[in-house]
Amino acid sequence: MKTIQELEKKLADPSPRLVQDMAEIEGDIIILGVGGKMGPSLAKLAQNAIRKAGINKKVIGVSRFSSKELQKDLENHGIETIAIDLLDDEQLQLLPEVKNVIYMAGNKFGTLGREFYTWAMNVYLPGRVAEKFKHSRIVSFSSGNVYPLTQVRLGGASEEHLPGPIGEYAQSCLGRERVFEYFSHKYNIPIVQFRLNYAIDMRYGVLLEIAKSVYEQKPIDLTMGHVNVIWQGDANEMALRALKICTSPPTVLNVTGPELVSIRWLAERFGEMFGVRPEFVNEEADTALLSNASKAHRIFGYPRVSLRQMMEWTAEWVHADGEIYNKMTNFQEREGVF
Repeated sequence: MKTIQELEKKLADPSPRLVQDMAEIEGDIIILGVGGKMGPSLAKLAQNAIRKAGINKKVIGVSRFSSKELQKDLENHGIETIAIDLLDDEQLQLLPEVKNVIYMAGNKFGTLGREFYTWAMNVYLPGRVAEKFKHSRIVSFSSGNVYPLTQVRLGGASEEHLPGPIGEYAQSCLGRERVFEYFSHKYNIPIVQFRLNYAIDMRYGVLLEIAKSVYEQKPIDLTMGHVNVIWQGDANEMALRALKICTSPPTVLNVTGPELVSIRWLAERFGEMFGVRPEFVNEEADTALLSNASKAHRIFGYPRVSLRQMMEWTAEWVHADGEIYNKMTNFQEREGVF
Protein backbone atom coordinates (compact mmCIF):
# COMPACT_ATOMS: atom_id res chain seq x y z
CA MET A 1 0.00 0.00 0.00
CA LYS A 2 1.67 3.21 -1.20
CA THR A 3 -1.00 5.83 -1.99
CA ILE A 4 -3.67 7.77 -0.09
CA GLN A 5 -6.27 6.44 -2.51
CA GLU A 6 -5.36 2.82 -1.74
CA LEU A 7 -5.37 3.55 1.99
CA GLU A 8 -8.74 5.31 1.98
CA LYS A 9 -10.31 2.52 -0.06
CA LYS A 10 -9.03 -0.13 2.34
CA LEU A 11 -10.15 1.78 5.45
CA ALA A 12 -13.68 2.19 4.08
CA ASP A 13 -14.18 -1.40 2.90
CA PRO A 14 -16.99 -2.98 4.99
CA SER A 15 -17.00 -6.64 5.87
CA PRO A 16 -20.10 -8.78 5.17
CA ARG A 17 -20.82 -8.88 8.92
CA LEU A 18 -20.85 -5.07 9.11
CA VAL A 19 -23.17 -4.88 6.09
CA GLN A 20 -25.54 -7.31 7.79
CA ASP A 21 -25.45 -5.45 11.09
CA MET A 22 -26.00 -2.11 9.37
CA ALA A 23 -29.15 -3.49 7.79
CA GLU A 24 -30.39 -4.50 11.25
CA ILE A 25 -29.55 -1.23 13.05
CA GLU A 26 -32.67 0.92 13.10
CA GLY A 27 -32.34 4.62 12.32
CA ASP A 28 -29.82 7.11 10.96
CA ILE A 29 -26.30 7.59 12.33
CA ILE A 30 -24.76 10.86 13.51
CA ILE A 31 -21.01 11.09 14.13
CA LEU A 32 -20.03 13.83 16.57
CA GLY A 33 -16.41 14.89 16.07
CA VAL A 34 -16.16 13.45 12.58
CA GLY A 35 -13.24 15.74 11.71
CA GLY A 36 -10.63 13.87 13.77
CA LYS A 37 -8.13 11.25 12.61
CA MET A 38 -10.60 8.36 12.59
CA GLY A 39 -13.90 10.12 11.91
CA PRO A 40 -13.73 10.53 8.12
CA SER A 41 -12.88 6.87 7.47
CA LEU A 42 -15.57 5.74 9.94
CA ALA A 43 -18.18 7.87 8.16
CA LYS A 44 -17.19 6.51 4.74
CA LEU A 45 -17.15 2.94 6.08
CA ALA A 46 -20.69 3.41 7.42
CA GLN A 47 -21.89 4.90 4.13
CA ASN A 48 -20.35 2.08 2.09
CA ALA A 49 -21.95 -0.54 4.35
CA ILE A 50 -25.34 1.14 3.92
CA ARG A 51 -24.96 1.11 0.14
CA LYS A 52 -23.97 -2.55 0.10
CA ALA A 53 -26.91 -3.39 2.35
CA GLY A 54 -29.25 -1.64 -0.08
CA ILE A 55 -31.03 0.29 2.67
CA ASN A 56 -32.15 3.87 3.16
CA LYS A 57 -30.20 5.34 6.06
CA LYS A 58 -28.40 8.65 6.51
CA VAL A 59 -24.90 9.22 7.86
CA ILE A 60 -24.44 12.71 9.33
CA GLY A 61 -21.00 14.06 10.21
CA VAL A 62 -20.67 16.91 12.73
CA SER A 63 -17.52 18.96 13.25
CA ARG A 64 -16.23 22.52 13.21
CA PHE A 65 -14.83 21.64 9.77
CA SER A 66 -11.88 23.99 9.85
CA SER A 67 -10.97 22.10 6.67
CA LYS A 68 -13.65 22.80 4.08
CA GLU A 69 -11.87 20.31 1.85
CA LEU A 70 -12.73 17.53 4.31
CA GLN A 71 -16.35 18.66 4.49
CA LYS A 72 -16.61 18.59 0.69
CA ASP A 73 -14.93 15.18 0.52
CA LEU A 74 -17.45 13.69 2.97
CA GLU A 75 -20.37 15.21 1.09
CA ASN A 76 -19.02 13.77 -2.17
CA HIS A 77 -19.27 10.35 -0.49
CA GLY A 78 -22.96 10.91 0.29
CA ILE A 79 -22.45 11.92 3.93
CA GLU A 80 -24.46 14.87 5.22
CA THR A 81 -22.37 17.40 7.13
CA ILE A 82 -23.17 19.97 9.80
CA ALA A 83 -20.53 22.54 10.77
CA ILE A 84 -20.91 23.63 14.40
CA ASP A 85 -18.92 24.09 17.59
CA LEU A 86 -20.23 21.35 19.87
CA LEU A 87 -19.28 23.40 22.94
CA ASP A 88 -21.80 26.04 21.84
CA ASP A 89 -24.95 24.71 23.51
CA GLU A 90 -27.32 26.67 21.26
CA GLN A 91 -25.75 25.08 18.20
CA LEU A 92 -25.74 21.65 19.84
CA GLN A 93 -29.45 21.82 20.54
CA LEU A 94 -30.15 22.53 16.84
CA LEU A 95 -28.77 19.15 15.77
CA PRO A 96 -31.40 16.73 14.45
CA GLU A 97 -32.73 13.94 16.64
CA VAL A 98 -30.96 10.80 15.43
CA LYS A 99 -31.36 7.28 16.77
CA ASN A 100 -27.67 6.31 16.65
CA VAL A 101 -24.80 8.46 17.96
CA ILE A 102 -21.09 7.79 17.51
CA TYR A 103 -19.36 10.14 19.96
CA MET A 104 -15.78 10.85 18.81
CA ALA A 105 -15.33 14.39 20.12
CA GLY A 106 -12.49 14.87 22.59
CA ASN A 107 -9.09 16.35 23.27
CA LYS A 108 -5.73 14.72 23.98
CA PHE A 109 -2.87 16.40 22.19
CA GLY A 110 -1.83 19.68 23.80
CA THR A 111 -3.49 18.89 27.12
CA LEU A 112 -0.48 20.22 29.03
CA GLY A 113 -1.11 23.91 29.66
CA ARG A 114 -4.72 23.73 28.42
CA GLU A 115 -6.14 21.30 30.94
CA PHE A 116 -9.29 23.41 31.25
CA TYR A 117 -10.13 22.85 27.58
CA THR A 118 -9.46 19.11 27.83
CA TRP A 119 -11.87 18.82 30.77
CA ALA A 120 -14.51 20.89 28.96
CA MET A 121 -14.31 18.69 25.85
CA ASN A 122 -13.91 15.35 27.60
CA VAL A 123 -16.19 15.76 30.64
CA TYR A 124 -18.52 18.77 30.35
CA LEU A 125 -19.52 18.22 26.72
CA PRO A 126 -20.58 14.56 27.18
CA GLY A 127 -23.18 15.69 29.69
CA ARG A 128 -24.66 18.18 27.25
CA VAL A 129 -24.62 15.55 24.48
CA ALA A 130 -26.32 12.99 26.73
CA GLU A 131 -29.09 15.49 27.54
CA LYS A 132 -29.55 16.26 23.84
CA PHE A 133 -29.57 12.63 22.71
CA LYS A 134 -31.30 11.05 25.70
CA HIS A 135 -33.56 9.05 23.34
CA SER A 136 -30.68 7.66 21.25
CA ARG A 137 -28.16 4.88 21.64
CA ILE A 138 -24.57 6.06 21.99
CA VAL A 139 -21.17 4.54 21.28
CA SER A 140 -18.71 6.79 23.09
CA PHE A 141 -15.04 6.61 22.13
CA SER A 142 -12.88 6.30 25.23
CA SER A 143 -9.29 5.18 25.78
CA GLY A 144 -7.25 2.39 27.29
CA ASN A 145 -5.55 5.20 29.21
CA VAL A 146 -8.26 4.88 31.85
CA TYR A 147 -6.33 1.83 33.11
CA PRO A 148 -3.15 2.03 35.16
CA LEU A 149 0.10 0.53 33.94
CA THR A 150 -0.12 -3.21 34.58
CA GLN A 151 2.38 -6.03 34.82
CA VAL A 152 3.29 -7.19 31.31
CA ARG A 153 3.09 -10.81 32.49
CA LEU A 154 -0.67 -10.35 33.10
CA GLY A 155 -1.33 -9.71 29.40
CA GLY A 156 -3.25 -6.45 29.74
CA ALA A 157 -6.16 -5.07 31.73
CA SER A 158 -9.55 -6.57 30.93
CA GLU A 159 -12.84 -4.79 31.55
CA GLU A 160 -12.94 -6.28 35.05
CA HIS A 161 -9.78 -4.33 35.98
CA LEU A 162 -10.44 -1.21 38.05
CA PRO A 163 -9.60 2.10 36.34
CA GLY A 164 -6.50 3.94 37.51
CA PRO A 165 -5.88 6.81 35.09
CA ILE A 166 -2.47 8.49 35.17
CA GLY A 167 -2.44 12.22 34.42
CA GLU A 168 -5.17 14.70 33.56
CA TYR A 169 -5.88 13.47 30.05
CA ALA A 170 -6.53 9.93 31.27
CA GLN A 171 -8.51 11.24 34.26
CA SER A 172 -10.71 13.27 31.92
CA CYS A 173 -11.31 10.15 29.80
CA LEU A 174 -12.61 8.36 32.87
CA GLY A 175 -14.62 11.50 33.67
CA ARG A 176 -16.26 11.26 30.24
CA GLU A 177 -17.22 7.67 30.95
CA ARG A 178 -18.64 8.51 34.38
CA VAL A 179 -20.73 11.38 33.00
CA PHE A 180 -22.19 9.18 30.27
CA GLU A 181 -22.76 6.47 32.88
CA TYR A 182 -24.69 8.93 35.07
CA PHE A 183 -27.00 9.95 32.23
CA SER A 184 -27.41 6.34 31.14
CA HIS A 185 -28.82 5.62 34.60
CA LYS A 186 -30.90 8.82 34.66
CA TYR A 187 -32.54 8.42 31.25
CA ASN A 188 -31.97 4.72 30.53
CA ILE A 189 -29.70 5.62 27.58
CA PRO A 190 -28.13 2.53 25.96
CA ILE A 191 -24.36 3.19 25.75
CA VAL A 192 -21.08 1.45 24.93
CA GLN A 193 -17.89 2.86 26.46
CA PHE A 194 -15.44 2.12 23.62
CA ARG A 195 -11.95 1.90 25.20
CA LEU A 196 -9.59 1.98 22.23
CA ASN A 197 -5.81 1.68 21.89
CA TYR A 198 -3.88 2.02 19.55
CA ALA A 199 -5.51 2.45 16.14
CA ILE A 200 -3.18 2.11 13.13
CA ASP A 201 -3.35 4.07 9.89
CA MET A 202 -0.35 4.41 7.58
CA ARG A 203 -0.30 8.15 8.33
CA TYR A 204 0.06 7.81 12.11
CA GLY A 205 0.33 5.33 14.94
CA VAL A 206 2.77 3.25 16.94
CA LEU A 207 3.90 1.15 13.97
CA LEU A 208 4.68 4.23 11.90
CA GLU A 209 6.67 5.80 14.73
CA ILE A 210 8.77 2.68 15.27
CA ALA A 211 9.26 2.09 11.54
CA LYS A 212 10.37 5.68 10.92
CA SER A 213 12.80 5.57 13.83
CA VAL A 214 14.35 2.38 12.48
CA TYR A 215 14.45 3.70 8.89
CA GLU A 216 16.03 7.00 9.97
CA GLN A 217 18.34 5.13 12.38
CA LYS A 218 17.13 7.02 15.44
CA PRO A 219 17.35 5.39 18.91
CA ILE A 220 14.21 3.71 20.22
CA ASP A 221 13.34 4.01 23.91
CA LEU A 222 12.33 0.58 25.22
CA THR A 223 11.06 1.65 28.66
CA MET A 224 7.42 1.28 27.55
CA GLY A 225 8.34 -2.03 26.06
CA HIS A 226 4.98 -3.43 24.96
CA VAL A 227 1.81 -2.14 23.27
CA ASN A 228 -1.43 -3.26 21.65
CA VAL A 229 -2.45 -2.14 18.15
CA ILE A 230 -5.42 -2.56 15.81
CA TRP A 231 -6.08 -1.59 12.20
CA GLN A 232 -8.15 1.59 12.16
CA GLY A 233 -10.64 0.06 9.74
CA ASP A 234 -11.26 -2.81 12.16
CA ALA A 235 -11.66 -0.41 15.09
CA ASN A 236 -14.15 1.70 13.12
CA GLU A 237 -16.09 -1.40 12.12
CA MET A 238 -16.34 -2.52 15.75
CA ALA A 239 -17.56 0.94 16.75
CA LEU A 240 -20.39 0.81 14.22
CA ARG A 241 -21.32 -2.76 15.11
CA ALA A 242 -21.27 -1.78 18.80
CA LEU A 243 -24.49 0.16 18.18
CA LYS A 244 -26.19 -3.25 18.41
CA ILE A 245 -24.88 -3.99 21.91
CA CYS A 246 -25.53 -0.68 23.70
CA THR A 247 -27.02 -1.17 27.17
CA SER A 248 -28.02 0.72 30.27
CA PRO A 249 -25.99 0.67 32.49
CA PRO A 250 -23.30 1.06 29.80
CA THR A 251 -21.35 -1.83 28.33
CA VAL A 252 -17.59 -1.34 28.72
CA LEU A 253 -15.54 -2.68 25.82
CA ASN A 254 -11.78 -2.81 25.32
CA VAL A 255 -10.93 -2.52 21.63
CA THR A 256 -7.49 -3.44 20.29
CA GLY A 257 -5.67 -6.28 18.59
CA PRO A 258 -5.11 -9.72 20.15
CA GLU A 259 -1.31 -9.52 20.41
CA LEU A 260 0.82 -8.19 23.22
CA VAL A 261 3.40 -6.56 20.94
CA SER A 262 7.05 -6.10 21.91
CA ILE A 263 8.56 -2.78 20.80
CA ARG A 264 11.97 -4.47 20.52
CA TRP A 265 10.49 -7.20 18.31
CA LEU A 266 8.76 -4.61 16.11
CA ALA A 267 11.96 -2.65 15.62
CA GLU A 268 13.95 -5.79 14.79
CA ARG A 269 11.40 -6.87 12.18
CA PHE A 270 11.35 -3.39 10.60
CA GLY A 271 15.15 -3.46 10.66
CA GLU A 272 15.07 -6.65 8.59
CA MET A 273 12.67 -5.03 6.12
CA PHE A 274 14.85 -1.93 5.74
CA GLY A 275 18.22 -3.66 5.94
CA VAL A 276 19.38 -1.70 9.01
CA ARG A 277 20.16 -2.53 12.62
CA PRO A 278 17.85 -0.79 15.13
CA GLU A 279 19.40 1.25 17.92
CA PHE A 280 17.87 0.93 21.39
CA VAL A 281 18.11 2.88 24.63
CA ASN A 282 16.97 1.78 28.11
CA GLU A 283 15.39 -1.54 29.00
CA GLU A 284 11.78 -2.75 29.07
CA ALA A 285 9.93 -1.94 32.30
CA ASP A 286 7.90 -4.66 34.00
CA THR A 287 4.71 -2.62 33.46
CA ALA A 288 3.03 -1.09 30.42
CA LEU A 289 -0.29 0.38 29.25
CA LEU A 290 -1.96 -2.74 27.90
CA SER A 291 -5.53 -3.89 27.25
CA ASN A 292 -7.09 -7.33 26.97
CA ALA A 293 -9.74 -7.14 24.22
CA SER A 294 -10.92 -10.76 24.34
CA LYS A 295 -14.48 -9.61 25.14
CA ALA A 296 -14.69 -7.57 21.92
CA HIS A 297 -13.18 -10.44 19.94
CA ARG A 298 -15.79 -12.83 21.32
CA ILE A 299 -18.58 -10.46 20.24
CA PHE A 300 -17.22 -9.27 16.88
CA GLY A 301 -14.57 -11.81 15.95
CA TYR A 302 -10.86 -11.13 15.48
CA PRO A 303 -9.71 -8.11 13.42
CA ARG A 304 -9.54 -8.73 9.68
CA VAL A 305 -6.14 -7.08 9.22
CA SER A 306 -3.26 -8.90 10.93
CA LEU A 307 -0.30 -7.36 12.72
CA ARG A 308 2.14 -8.64 10.10
CA GLN A 309 0.01 -7.13 7.32
CA MET A 310 -0.03 -3.75 9.09
CA MET A 311 3.74 -3.94 9.46
CA GLU A 312 4.26 -4.69 5.77
CA TRP A 313 1.99 -1.82 4.72
CA THR A 314 3.75 0.51 7.16
CA ALA A 315 7.19 -0.41 5.83
CA GLU A 316 6.02 0.22 2.25
CA TRP A 317 4.57 3.57 3.30
CA VAL A 318 7.75 4.70 5.04
CA HIS A 319 9.96 3.55 2.18
CA ALA A 320 7.77 5.45 -0.29
CA ASP A 321 7.87 8.59 1.92
CA GLY A 322 4.08 8.57 2.17
CA GLU A 323 2.06 11.42 3.66
CA ILE A 324 1.87 11.40 7.46
CA TYR A 325 0.02 13.35 10.15
CA ASN A 326 2.11 15.57 12.37
CA LYS A 327 0.83 13.93 15.56
CA MET A 328 2.58 11.43 17.78
CA THR A 329 0.81 8.81 19.87
CA ASN A 330 3.15 9.47 22.84
CA PHE A 331 2.82 5.78 23.62
CA GLN A 332 6.11 6.00 25.53
CA GLU A 333 4.54 8.37 28.11
CA ARG A 334 4.44 6.80 31.58
CA GLU A 335 3.49 9.87 33.64
CA GLY A 336 0.32 10.80 31.75
CA VAL A 337 1.60 14.14 30.40
CA PHE A 338 0.23 14.89 26.93
